[in-house]
Amino acid sequence: MAVTAVVVPVTHAEFRKIALRLPQVTESSHMDHPDFRLAGRIFATLGYPDRRSGMVKLTAAQQVSAMAAYPRMFSRAAGAWGRRGSTIVTLPHATRAALRAAMRQAWENSALQKLRVSTARAE
Repeated sequence: MAVTAVVVPVTHAEFRKIALRLPQVTESSHMDHPDFRLAGRIFATLGYPDRRSGMVKLTAAQQVSAMAAYPRMFSRAAGAWGRRGSTIVTLPHATRAALRAAMRQAWENSALQKLRVSTARAE
């Protein structure tokens, strides 16, 4: 008898918990849905573009890798945002491990961008 793995969808509460476990993250709201920020910079949102989704801000290269590895879980956001790495997470198809990894990448991207801006202002 073959055993079939049961996929348990990632919930909004789990998405939120994964984001808020990262250092110095705050939750706010933008355009009527929750977002997660590091030093004021949004790196993830929940409930965008619909209730079954979230978004993580990856680099374009990270986005390509994520979509190749998990095509049902990750997709490019519409328009210019998507071309710049905004990546939709389809929660019913999300695995917790892949979401944690993508969330960490998005957080690190935000931290590096903040550091670059701070360094440029200091010069």
